Amino acid sequence: MRKRLLFPLLALVYGAVSPLLLAQGSSDTGQVIDMTSGEWDGIVNIDVSVLFPDYREPWNAGQPSGGSGTGFLIGQNRFLTNAHVVSNATKIVIRTTNDPRPHPARIVHVAHDCDLAIIEAEDGTPFEKTRQLSFGGIPKLNTEVIAVGYPIGGDRISVTRGVVSRIDFRTFSHSGVDQHLAIQVDAAINPGNSGGPVLQAGKVVGVAFQGYSGSVAQNVGYIIPVPVIQRFLKDVEDGQYDHYVDLAVTDFPVENIAQRKALQIGDDGVGVMIADAEPAGSAGSALQRGDVLLAMDGNPVLNNGLIRFEGELMDMNEVVERKFAGDTLKIRLLRDGKTLEKEVKLKRFDPYVRLGSQYNQRPRYLVYAGLVFQPLDRNLVDAHQVRDPVANYIFDNYLNDKIYVERPEPVMLTTVLTDEVNTHLAVYAQSVVDEINGVKIRSLQDVAEALKKQDAKKDFIVVKLIEKGRPLVLKRDLAESAHPRIMQTYGIPEDSYLGNE
Repeated sequence: MRKRLLFPLLALVYGAVSPLLLAQGSSDTGQVIDMTSGEWDGIVNIDVSVLFPDYREPWNAGQPSGGSGTGFLIGQNRFLTNAHVVSNATKIVIRTTNDPRPHPARIVHVAHDCDLAIIEAEDGTPFEKTRQLSFGGIPKLNTEVIAVGYPIGGDRISVTRGVVSRIDFRTFSHSGVDQHLAIQVDAAINPGNSGGPVLQAGKVVGVAFQGYSGSVAQNVGYIIPVPVIQRFLKDVEDGQYDHYVDLAVTDFPVENIAQRKALQIGDDGVGVMIADAEPAGSAGSALQRGDVLLAMDGNPVLNNGLIRFEGELMDMNEVVERKFAGDTLKIRLLRDGKTLEKEVKLKRFDPYVRLGSQYNQRPRYLVYAGLVFQPLDRNLVDAHQVRDPVANYIFDNYLNDKIYVERPEPVMLTTVLTDEVNTHLAVYAQSVVDEINGVKIRSLQDVAEALKKQDAKKDFIVVKLIEKGRPLVLKRDLAESAHPRIMQTYGIPEDSYLGNE
């Protein structure tokens, strides 16, 4: 798969959950209909209580909030919705149009990389005779679709109609880095529509999930198409979600005549140049910069990176999109004028994950003598509004400069909790840690081990920070005695959380 975008499209807004993500639009764009027959009881309103993690003070429980979305029945007590509707949820309740009773629910599977989730009612009895919705295919351009849901948290089903205007790869705003096939429609996708079915001829052709705010574009919404949905459903058949796999390469179109001649590419319009291949990615040992990718699983790759797949011209990544962890991909490439055949075993590329937003997890941290250490990731950068140029450079170029090879988990000194033992050290806040007492810091675990390391010859804790001329120095005995005092002063219950233990 191509290298993913490092930043979310900030103009995109979700259809539900956080008030901060609400689109600026009217809630009455749809036709409100009274479904007294119960035919649409399989489309449910989802009310969610959430707890947003606190990455500024990671020892705190977080900030409670809430929101609503839509889901629909696809199997026995199985409701499909968006991952962002139920992310960080502490309580989930579903309701139908014709039954005001709340039905407590829980998450069964969640896929943050494609913004889909399956939930179930704790008591599925009321839904045993409810009609399940069935899936169709990919709708054609300029055909009409219907988005059904509960926009703005309304109590009754709302319907909006629109036309399919584009089918293309897009960044999914939930993670901010993952790109998948998406369908653009001009049906209004308002807050609360998220997770609701988009129908054509009575069949589900997509799940509403994001749209532009009214200040950017009017009536431009996006739906997750059936191929992405079906891949998610197949992935979880074994009881767990294994995530999307990545080819982890960047390609460059070869449309210049002189460039094609230099690369010894024919005039048949086939062949895209590999601009970069991540060494830790699936294709790291098979592809290299300057190779020309000719075909994937026998499908010719065109000069512009498109591929004819299932009768349609699509981004070449669509071939990888349909595969799962451990599957193989056959590639044909041109290197130094010679045609080679290779087979790639596909896997997830973990460094991508650090660049995207994370959910349903407790922030990791370590506090020592008022120094707060945290892993440098998207959640932390957003929460602390990091302005340090070195820290921003490391995050922005984590992939481009292969920083992940030397530092799989860069660690930042985010905050200095003021105390007499760390006087005048606040200027070091938001700096990336290089070494602690000679121990190279590649992860938060390294920080814990370096601080625990007792060396009778060293009376000081010396923290070297990247691109900082002077190290941060604490006298060990004073730091050790000040630590419990600082913990009590700032109401910190435990001095570290390094992950699931």
